[in-house]
Amino acid sequence: MAQNESKENKDTREIEQMPFERAIAELESIVKRLEESQVPLEESVTIYERGEALKRRCEALLRQAEARVEKITLDAKGNPTGTEPLDVE
Repeated sequence: MAQNESKENKDTREIEQMPFERAIAELESIVKRLEESQVPLEESVTIYERGEALKRRCEALLRQAEARVEKITLDAKGNPTGTEPLDVE
């Protein structure tokens, strides 16, 4: 089991560092495979779990981008505020 745990940790770290475009492409691939129903049950469960992790990564990246856009457009006078980094975590 320790080997499975280290693989899971490695997979989690990999997903946490993935750029949005790569994560969404892999997520779309997983959805397509699951919809085609050509995957054995055990593999379906495994790739579904990975898909969930990818979905969370994409959602987090979208929230961060949205927060930066809101920061730029939501100044008290309605003027752009610049591009200073915003930590939304």
